[in-house]
Amino acid sequence: MFVAAALVVAVAALTTGCGSLPPLQNRTVTFAVEPSAATPLGRGLLPLAEQHPGKTGVFVLADGRLAFAMRMLMAREAAQSIDIQTYIWRGDATGTMMFEEVLRAAERGVRVRLLLDDANTSGLDPTLALLASNPNLELRLYNPFVGRSARGLGILADFERLNHRMHNKSFSVDNQVTVVGGRNIADEYFEAGQETRLVDLDVAAIGQAVREVSAQFDLYWNSASAYPAELLLGGVQAEPRAALAQRAEDLQRSPGGVAYAAAIASTHEVERLRAGTLELEWAVARVVHDDPAKTLAPSTETDLQMLPQLLAAFGQPTASLDLVSAYFVPGDAGTEALTALARRGIRVRVVTNSLAATDVVSVHAGYVKRREPLLRAGVELYELKPQPSAQQHAMEIGSSSKAGLHAKTYAVDQRAIFVGSFNLDPRSARLNTEMGLLIESSVLAKRLAGVVDAAYPAVAYRVTLAEDGTLRWADGTGKMFDVDPETGWGRRALVEIGSWLPIEWLL
Repeated sequence: MFVAAALVVAVAALTTGCGSLPPLQNRTVTFAVEPSAATPLGRGLLPLAEQHPGKTGVFVLADGRLAFAMRMLMAREAAQSIDIQTYIWRGDATGTMMFEEVLRAAERGVRVRLLLDDANTSGLDPTLALLASNPNLELRLYNPFVGRSARGLGILADFERLNHRMHNKSFSVDNQVTVVGGRNIADEYFEAGQETRLVDLDVAAIGQAVREVSAQFDLYWNSASAYPAELLLGGVQAEPRAALAQRAEDLQRSPGGVAYAAAIASTHEVERLRAGTLELEWAVARVVHDDPAKTLAPSTETDLQMLPQLLAAFGQPTASLDLVSAYFVPGDAGTEALTALARRGIRVRVVTNSLAATDVVSVHAGYVKRREPLLRAGVELYELKPQPSAQQHAMEIGSSSKAGLHAKTYAVDQRAIFVGSFNLDPRSARLNTEMGLLIESSVLAKRLAGVVDAAYPAVAYRVTLAEDGTLRWADGTGKMFDVDPETGWGRRALVEIGSWLPIEWLL
């Protein structure tokens, strides 16, 4: 009797967790606004872009606080529109301040479109309901969970669909300026967290690529996986407007918030950008992105995937290939391709997280199986150290208890560079959607080469093979490790076990 009752409860829970997505036939199709020379940004940026037809002006955002300040100040400058697409938007300090800023923009008449992947919105529904209640702000949830309070059961019941996520990140204002890169909207990406802080990279861009980013946004915004939030949040009690404002004010008055307010106040890049005096790298650039149909299509449909586009756009390396990827799982095909390049005399260098620095041990399990064949072929492997003190000077990430790599940037022959959301792993290639900017700039590509040059020993271990074929880690002081540095046996055992499991396709 008890077993039968338990089965009934389980089936009911699974049914609730899965459910049916609402129909989209009444959803409004909208597109990016036309850029106007009459807006504050337009007066400075349109004439500047017209001086460089067909090109994109790029400004690198390596510092997390600057990356946050740029977004906040861009939102404050907005006169026509704000379009934001992101994988994660947390309700922490930076996330709350950003929610407040975009809502203020909507309240002064700016059209705001927020496209959030729904995998990481747990606990945010009251705030999301508040945002969606503003007539100038439209919120859409990408590939959403139907049961808002039963997400675990939803995954079990609808794993095939929910295992595909939108990992794209873009932040565009007035269709005049955009920020594209690896950062989500959360404390750890903007150097605000007191625990792990993530070394990441964005670029701010004006000119030709902005329209391409907006077209990419529109494609996802009007796709079959983007659901208006009100269709899913009907029974949710919205957070009071005054409560969000108070939370944001309290955070701004906190010690960390005061430091962030000072960083924003001292950031003049947006002001110089608007005035046309910010030093930009002008180059031919193109947006590379997945088709959102990839979310609902079989992973074998490579015509929907961005990786073939990226490889075709880069072209075959003739001298060097620098890869910086937080999660590096090259698989059989990737390992074969990289080893073939190295054996042809191409210098191939990879910077990724060490086991001590990574935040996803399962992904590291997919990487460790490939280290030996890569090293034997001559590929150079560098693994980021976890201590932020080692990175303060080289990466300017501030102080925290632990640091990790989150950037995804690649350069070919010191002539072209990619900055975006795409990790070199099966999940980015086949399961998630991704995007980024491919920039034909020897200046930026050489700058990345310089970062890789300086990684060891300043911020990374170099992994090598000993004469007996075992792995060694050098830290630059003459000390060598014969196991992953700064890790315990338990963490190493988890990786070893994970490397035996047939889960690489999920990583």
